[in-house]
Amino acid sequence: MTETPLRTPLLRAAEAMAACITDTLTEPPPPDFAADDYGPRSTRWYAQSLSRGAAGVALLHGVRAQTGHGGWEPVHVWLRRATADTLNSGSGAGLWFGAPAVTHALTMAMPHSHPAALDALDHALDDLVERRLAAATARLAARARPSLSEFDLVRGLTGLGAHLLRRAPHEHLLRRVLAYLVRLTEPVHTNDEAGRLAPGWWSADPADREGSEQGGHANFGMAHGIAGPLALLALAMRQDIRVPGHAEAIRRICTWLDRWQQTSPAGPWWPEKITVAELHAGKPSMSGPARPSWCYGTPGVARAQQLAGIALDDDARQEAAEEALIRCLADHLQLSRIVDPSLCHGWAGLAATAWYAADDARTTSLQKQLPQIVRLLIQHATDTTPARSGLITGPAGIALTLHTVATGTDVRWATSLLIN
Repeated sequence: MTETPLRTPLLRAAEAMAACITDTLTEPPPPDFAADDYGPRSTRWYAQSLSRGAAGVALLHGVRAQTGHGGWEPVHVWLRRATADTLNSGSGAGLWFGAPAVTHALTMAMPHSHPAALDALDHALDDLVERRLAAATARLAARARPSLSEFDLVRGLTGLGAHLLRRAPHEHLLRRVLAYLVRLTEPVHTNDEAGRLAPGWWSADPADREGSEQGGHANFGMAHGIAGPLALLALAMRQDIRVPGHAEAIRRICTWLDRWQQTSPAGPWWPEKITVAELHAGKPSMSGPARPSWCYGTPGVARAQQLAGIALDDDARQEAAEEALIRCLADHLQLSRIVDPSLCHGWAGLAATAWYAADDARTTSLQKQLPQIVRLLIQHATDTTPARSGLITGPAGIALTLHTVATGTDVRWATSLLIN
């Protein structure tokens, strides 16, 4: 990482808070801990969750051990909890849960672990990717709409591809995932009377939890929407990993984002999702930017476009994305909407995204905003999190973000968010 304007007292405060939070995560809680949060499937779900459970905490301890800020025993303890039951490789498995989550955690936490252990997990993950690609190919042939879980970062092929990009970047399987994402960007007809075209990632899933919005939707976010595939395609291209149509796919997604970019006194912003009615109207129902979260807000979408600009050598797009993030970080109204310190929704996600974006930025403007964001993260670090454990929605992600900022080291854990 490049030098930032963070001064020594702030860095010390960040590491002290990271260590304090990590100390509360030394040992896994008793098995009945999860029942309060997760219901009848809780013990297994908790163990294998990167988001809310043991797999995510193991990753925190592994990164700290690799940088000389902790021992290896907590890594082993949390990984034992994560692998206590048969790993889930079913329909619910993805980068954040099940066999892929545990494989990813072990790869990041203990990159020099016993080859046989990783080989077995790698084979299981490869088999899962093959099955997901076969299902996606069949769905494309049937001209049906995808579910978000087919392609998103959390459960879909984008998340599995993110792991492959770190674990096996030169294997053919990653290129097959990228080729699928290229196909996903090709426009399709909406089957309405006007014969309108919609993006290939237009999902059959309802836009709201109640299912009252008919006709599916297009999702913009990093967690479940098209910003995730954009980031993966861009990160792969930065490593000179390309498939036919790769650059065109990135441009198609960027053109869509340009089409739906909105303006406000606080700078550009994007809707979280678009329904059929909004597609036909040509404008979103949202009147302004929502919470500046990694998962759905301007930070995640802007970082994905910054990565796209870098991959395409498109300075104008890169600078526009950085300007959007700069203005978002300076908008006190948007910042006031953050209600927790987690990576997914809150201060840690904002700080981590800004940290990596600043390292790539063409100017120092983003770096100059980092001290304010880090102070806010430290201030809110011990606020209540959506989950009592875990990386993405729990305290482990807050500690890991503060540790990364304080030490200036990167063990590439942010693959879990596709921001680096």
